[in-house]
Amino acid sequence: MTLRPVGGPPRELLGELRRWWQAPDGPLVVRTSGSTGRSRGVRLSHRALLASATATQERLDGPAAWVLALPTEFVAGLQVLVRSVLAGTEPVLLDDHGGDWATALAAAERSADAAGLTRRCTALVPTQLHRLATSNRLGELAGFDAVLLGGAAAAPQLVRAAQDAGVRVLQTYGMAETCGGCVYDGYPLDGVTVQVDDSGRVHLAGPVLFDGYADDPVTTAVVRDDGWLRTGDLGRIDDDGRLLVLGRADDMVVSGGVNVWLPTVESALRTHAEVEDGAAVGVEDREWGVVVVAVVRPVDGSTPPSLRDLRDHVSAGLPRTWAPRAIVCVDRLPLLANGKVDRAAVQLLAGRAVDTST
Repeated sequence: MTLRPVGGPPRELLGELRRWWQAPDGPLVVRTSGSTGRSRGVRLSHRALLASATATQERLDGPAAWVLALPTEFVAGLQVLVRSVLAGTEPVLLDDHGGDWATALAAAERSADAAGLTRRCTALVPTQLHRLATSNRLGELAGFDAVLLGGAAAAPQLVRAAQDAGVRVLQTYGMAETCGGCVYDGYPLDGVTVQVDDSGRVHLAGPVLFDGYADDPVTTAVVRDDGWLRTGDLGRIDDDGRLLVLGRADDMVVSGGVNVWLPTVESALRTHAEVEDGAAVGVEDREWGVVVVAVVRPVDGSTPPSLRDLRDHVSAGLPRTWAPRAIVCVDRLPLLANGKVDRAAVQLLAGRAVDTST
């Protein structure tokens, strides 16, 4: 087990984290997910982690017992351990219960009781919530006081389905560089400030910011500026002061001179009756500059959708110019260890598509 970078079996790591929490000897180093192909070591101080965990407790109306369902080498899983240390509770490992949420929740209730608390919480990525939805198991999360959902954009229909099942979902926005989620349901945690510059780029400030990238001062200087973190995300702030994240700056491609938002195309793909899950990426093309390629997992036992059918479906609610010009069917979308879609692997799959007919 190690704290630089963070890694090892969760229970052993928890013991090491508790010792460090009492006598920190420098920042921890947590790896970014590398969802776009490159992972970096992010240096997180005790001060930043404490600020993040404290602000989360305040937003959730108090400390809680947590169920760990995410890898602890990434910031979302690590934060479950950090919040447990701060709350004085014993985290419950979902894997110890064979993935059974009912028994994990019961264990969390016992952990909360032992600490004199009443709240039970967990954290998931959208892929995990999607799998529970497709197996009609969303109701298993209804007993939690809060389910933090982050790491990637979640389809609105998925969040609505969870809420309809009685699940209290809080959509979080953040990254390893901000100790994980620092904006909940569009509103920053206490101490966090959000700005959107003239180009639409999201900037974040506050005590939750990282110290820098391990052994990479050049990149650190690029993204850190006078107390602000310049993110790779685009967004806007509405009239109620709520941050709306539109997607990553590189989530927009220009195809035939038209701007195409890939996350919006992905949301449309997932509403197709024969599509279980899907992703959209841009692939270089001599004629169009870039073409949109759909990488989809068909519903088990169904006939994979044709390219024309998929284009018609996407075009029903979006401009025809946004519709994919190629399709790749897979048994499963490639995922990273933290449950995020492996965008680099999807890009490789899409690059193999040869049918770019309309």
